[in-house]
Amino acid sequence: MGSDDEKVISVRESKKTAIRNNLLTVFYREGSKTIPDLSDLLQLSIPTVTRFLDELDKAGYIAKEGEGNSSGGRRPVLFGLNPNAKYVVSVDIGRFIVRIALVNLRNEFVAPIRVINEGLSTQADLFQLIKQESLDLIEQSLLPIESILGAGIAIPGLIDSKTGVSYSYFTSLGKPLNDLFKEIFSCPVFVEHDTNSIALAELSFGLAKGKQNVLCLVVGAGVGLSIIIEGKLYKGNSGFAGEFGHISVADSGQLCYCGKVACLETVASGATLVQNARNGIAAGASSTITEISGNNPENISLDTIVKAASLGDQYAIALLSRTGESLGKGMATLLHLFNPEMIIIGGELSKAGNQIIKPIKQMLNQYSIARILHDTEIVTTELGENATLMGNVALVISKFFTKGADFPKL
Repeated sequence: MGSDDEKVISVRESKKTAIRNNLLTVFYREGSKTIPDLSDLLQLSIPTVTRFLDELDKAGYIAKEGEGNSSGGRRPVLFGLNPNAKYVVSVDIGRFIVRIALVNLRNEFVAPIRVINEGLSTQADLFQLIKQESLDLIEQSLLPIESILGAGIAIPGLIDSKTGVSYSYFTSLGKPLNDLFKEIFSCPVFVEHDTNSIALAELSFGLAKGKQNVLCLVVGAGVGLSIIIEGKLYKGNSGFAGEFGHISVADSGQLCYCGKVACLETVASGATLVQNARNGIAAGASSTITEISGNNPENISLDTIVKAASLGDQYAIALLSRTGESLGKGMATLLHLFNPEMIIIGGELSKAGNQIIKPIKQMLNQYSIARILHDTEIVTTELGENATLMGNVALVISKFFTKGADFPKL
């Protein structure tokens, strides 16, 4: 066979792959569709759509889901993704906790989320622990390893998402994270910064869906930022964009774990908020935080402070207010730089709701140009604590369905 014939065959196969991926993407993002629906959406003939649906049906990726509406005559058949054709492993690695989930193609958790109460800051051999717990979860779910489409890994710190190299964690293991985790799951692995995973979840399932210019501010143990520009995640030249928590906010101050002094995280992160609460309680501050924490300062957490504030505890409210004010001052700069239509506050601190939003808005009113602020909506996430896990799923699915990366042969 000549080279020209091979090129023709290659182009033909690429077109077929693109059509299959487009069909699967529509099913994943929009749910069940009829053949006429798909024909209109993808600008393909009904015979072409029918032929490719037959292929996907035989391969087990789609299934009939009933009948659609009819304008006369026979009701058309509805097709949708077979949710259990493949599964995604999602791993959310934090500084103090790791969460592992198995999710099907309908974004449903197929087993209880596995929680490891150890993290990057507490467990030296965390990789082996994640490996053990992940494989155990798959085995207990009675899933063959071949059923795993891919794995999405979210981790804080400096991550080169193109290569999977972490410049902050697991550096002693000598390999990019996607290679390390691929050895566990024997499938494609995609590593992303944890705040970027949250932004992907917001784009796919949350408040950023359908929007163009959004900032996702994630406040948990640290302070992270993800930037959505023209409907796409902006990562910067090396994938490091969004290190908002490590912008210096004063000439002097506390030493940040990154090695710099007076970073925003040293005055506005969850870790700082908890430490301030512990110091205050130890110094004799009167607060229901003491009772909630069982009179043990080591039990004080973000949840403890948020719960106390919801009960009207003035000390807890004051702690949240000071944190919100520091965040608001920093966010004013973001507002002027990006002019976003929305800023979504996520992470553990988002549970504080108006207790954190109110001081943020007060500082934005004080430090922002009114016309720019007028065009920006400040909200807390509606995705809850599973946002990172779901963002990992969206990442894996987008790599396969949109780009066809190592797509399983039909």
